[in-house]
Amino acid sequence: MNRCLLLLLLAGLAAAALAGCGERSEPTSGPRAERLRLMLDYLPNADHAGIFAAKARGDFRRAGLDVDLETPPDPAAPLKLLAAGRVDLAISYEPELLLARDAGEPLVAVAALVQEPLTSIMSVGAHGVRTPAQLRGKTVGTAGIPYQSSYLKAVLAHARVDRGSVREVDVGFNLVPAMLSGKVDATLGAFWNYEGIQLRLRHKAPHVIRIERAGVPTYDELVIVARAADLRDRGARVRRFLRALGQGHVALRRDPQAGVRPLVAANPDLDPKLQLESVRATLPAFFPPAGKPFGWMDEAAWARYGRWMYANGLLERPPAIARALTEEFLPGEGAVADESTP
Repeated sequence: MNRCLLLLLLAGLAAAALAGCGERSEPTSGPRAERLRLMLDYLPNADHAGIFAAKARGDFRRAGLDVDLETPPDPAAPLKLLAAGRVDLAISYEPELLLARDAGEPLVAVAALVQEPLTSIMSVGAHGVRTPAQLRGKTVGTAGIPYQSSYLKAVLAHARVDRGSVREVDVGFNLVPAMLSGKVDATLGAFWNYEGIQLRLRHKAPHVIRIERAGVPTYDELVIVARAADLRDRGARVRRFLRALGQGHVALRRDPQAGVRPLVAANPDLDPKLQLESVRATLPAFFPPAGKPFGWMDEAAWARYGRWMYANGLLERPPAIARALTEEFLPGEGAVADESTP
């Protein structure tokens, strides 16, 4: 009996040892990165260079995130797909978010990616439009977006130009071809940091009038948007994403190529020179005033712009700005920007 007990004991010890070996053979690396789907506002371009920098440098991965960058099927799609749960975050425009909320979508801006308007009135050549007053009697092309018509109306009123003297034409997103072909005298909708630089590099002598200096209240051109329910349930993930995104932009400020190289590598059709010049022009607009965290949004400016949209019939009701944005998830609020706290 003693011999049988001894054999059973030895067999048990051997089984335990094998089980222990099995446990030690499992991977000892950290947990898998959590997937996060980010939809861009448009085709990848210099406005997204900080995102590509954060991804290429591994900032997202170190934050425990596996970030997928998705391109929308059309510029109107990001917020619709976000609301439907097809993506986790989306880049859109402040006016588009306010329109979506006015339609009942529970979406919230969590950060500003570009902190000032990029939209401008643009023309080319020696006879181009240099001041809003020179729009009198001209044909202006827009992308057919309703609030761009309101922008034009505000600019003309500010310059005391009769709205009836200006012809507005919907040219879609063919803003540059419409200018170069002479189809229109000017456009409203082209970005000063992109099409403006593109035209300059082609020696087309662009004239640029920034709309926030011509009668339209300032706003955040690009914002990062989340579903309100996700912020309640998965806010920590958003906070980690924004911290890593800020780190990518700090790296971009030190060296624009940190974002341009991976951007162009992922999208070989892009012109590297145009992207680099555009990033350099946009850098100040990526960052808030000193002492504010990366992604900061000026709630008072949002309120002014929201009242303007409502007064111009773009919104059915005055927007509840305090619920349209939150700074709760911004990194290092009030801290000096550095590599760990942008």
